[in-house]
Amino acid sequence: MLSRRTFRASLAGVAASTTLFLTGCSQEDFGKAIWMPLPASSSDVTNHTDAITDLWNISWAVLWAVGAIAWGLMFWAIIVYRRRKGDDHLPAQMRYNNPIEVLFTVVPLILVIGFFAFTARDMKAIETPNNAEVKIEVIGKQWSWDFNYTQANVYESGIQSQYKAGKTDNFKDLPTLYLPVNKEVEITLNSRDVDHSFWVIDFLYKKDALPGKTNHIYFTPTKEGTYVGKCAELCGEFHSMMLFNVKVVSQSDYEKHLADLQAAGQVGQLSIDDSRNQNLPGVSAPVENEG
Repeated sequence: MLSRRTFRASLAGVAASTTLFLTGCSQEDFGKAIWMPLPASSSDVTNHTDAITDLWNISWAVLWAVGAIAWGLMFWAIIVYRRRKGDDHLPAQMRYNNPIEVLFTVVPLILVIGFFAFTARDMKAIETPNNAEVKIEVIGKQWSWDFNYTQANVYESGIQSQYKAGKTDNFKDLPTLYLPVNKEVEITLNSRDVDHSFWVIDFLYKKDALPGKTNHIYFTPTKEGTYVGKCAELCGEFHSMMLFNVKVVSQSDYEKHLADLQAAGQVGQLSIDDSRNQNLPGVSAPVENEG
């Protein structure tokens, strides 16, 4: 057993460490440590984001409630059954407590089943193919992205971010995926080299782009704007530079962008054949189906 002096010293050390940790956090960071709501900018961005936000925030609320009950029972036991001064005897030893055993078995089981059921419900809605009005192929490569607008038979070939410290125009040359607002979209994902992951942050969803395997994402963008995208799978030396933008625009602006690509001679579809170092300025993948 720890002596009273040792216990007090340990408690003071924990309190000092906690205070030091908390004073190193901004008010925003401290709030995130207690509650991590998804960003308001993600609200209603696609037809799926509200459901994802609700699942996340409700899960946090449930887990905080469970934590409060568990911590409450723990501190209640610590206080009520603490060793009193002058008490040199062991407390009565109990082998089983059936109500508590049942509680600690049933409650976690209900939580696991509940989280699984609601997650499966939302995943089914997200992963169900839609009646795509817009079909685009996204090809990951070390370390950028290519976009094939399959219905219009035009493409855009991206290059790696040219980020340099102190520059103000670091991201002006990033590849940009254009999407029309309020249109059902199907994105086909492929990779030329290693595993990548296509992640548009405010869309609250990401999916792997794998060599030799084709994946799909289905959604409807519902809010015009520019959104940041990046690779979410460690894919090599310049993984952090594998950035892109997504612009959700009106139908007329979308059609104008396709016309601009055609006028620039970017007609056809980029190949997914394995070929590295296609992320450099002026270097792109072979073009198929020209004309």
